[in-house]
Amino acid sequence: CQWEGREVACYSDDLGWFDNGTGCYTKLAEPQPSVVEGHLWYAVTCDGGLASTRNELYDSPPPGFGAPPDPEELARRALASISLRAPRIAMAPRRSTGPGLVGLPVWMWASRGPNYFGPLSASASDRGLTVTITATVDRIVWDMGNGDTVECTGPGTRYDPDGPYAGQRSPDCGYDGGYSKAGTYRVSATTFWTVSWTASSGGAGDSFPLTRTSGTNTIEIDELQVVTR
Repeated sequence: CQWEGREVACYSDDLGWFDNGTGCYTKLAEPQPSVVEGHLWYAVTCDGGLASTRNELYDSPPPGFGAPPDPEELARRALASISLRAPRIAMAPRRSTGPGLVGLPVWMWASRGPNYFGPLSASASDRGLTVTITATVDRIVWDMGNGDTVECTGPGTRYDPDGPYAGQRSPDCGYDGGYSKAGTYRVSATTFWTVSWTASSGGAGDSFPLTRTSGTNTIEIDELQVVTR
């Protein structure tokens, strides 16, 4: 829930239910100050819960009172309990082992694991409602530092100079045409997550997107020098 640009809890055990329209929390006053036929006393705390609490008499529940928990709020609460990490990236050729060459393929890969690519699941409960989320990476998009991007569906394959693909293109995540000009390029990658949720009460759930962006790695590209006599 929102009040004057800040986020507030939609329900509080101490204050009751919040109404976005009035900015007030309400709950039944315990004990009731007096008995008035057809009416009940409610403890009302306004200004997003910052004002002093007062008792007010109503002949019907005030706005927001008894509202069920917001399942999307519970989904975001569950999300806060897990860690979706930015990708940790690497490339071949590596600057530490020497520059690459213009036109040759570049391999890219990122750290594997559920915190980097999912799936991760978590749940949050409130007043009898439980919401379960699942977070998964749909794709990773590499910014090659020269205006080009490369989209991959997974973390990629680590380059092995003695492996079956040595000297070839990456089997699943590479900049196959390579760089067209010599230079030093700063490369980064962004993972695109989908967080989907379902509620224990049944009915349709929903989803929302998130992104995580890595730091930058540097790759150096040289031109192949041809010696003629």
